[in-house]
Amino acid sequence: MRKPATPSERGITATDRRRLVRALAEAKEARLYRRLQAVLLVAEGRAPTEAARVTGLSRRAVYQMVKSYAASHEVATLCDRPRAGRPTVAPTITPARILRELDRSPLALGYRTNVWTVELLAARLAERYGSALSPRTLRRRMRRLGLRCKRPRYVYSEKEPHLAQKKGRLSGS
Repeated sequence: MRKPATPSERGITATDRRRLVRALAEAKEARLYRRLQAVLLVAEGRAPTEAARVTGLSRRAVYQMVKSYAASHEVATLCDRPRAGRPTVAPTITPARILRELDRSPLALGYRTNVWTVELLAARLAERYGSALSPRTLRRRMRRLGLRCKRPRYVYSEKEPHLAQKKGRLSGS
């Protein structure tokens, strides 16, 4: 038994071609655009291997997309399905817990500093709640809370009053 060669043998009609052209013009995502383009090329009579070469998809993927589109005649079958995504790291460390820990003084907790650094706060939260949290993840969560992570300044912010005399600019020579 030979494989179907023409679009009508594959189950794709002229209405499907018009629907694919319209969807191709409205596609905003590159992945969907490539899938629509591959199915449209096959619907116009090109070989699936040629459609795969033009779009950069695998030949097997083109065959699968044409098959799924021909079965339903809906563009939505070519769209990505929603995914769960990456699971959250340290779900026990909530924004409220981060803020509560920031309100406490590290000096009162036994640390030899009076300001929180991101690394120190990450270590404290990981120790207290028993789940590993990297400083990078903590920075990202703090940014989401609207907090800014700055390094502590160990010099005074006001200008030195006798700086010009110390630099020798006002010498009488």
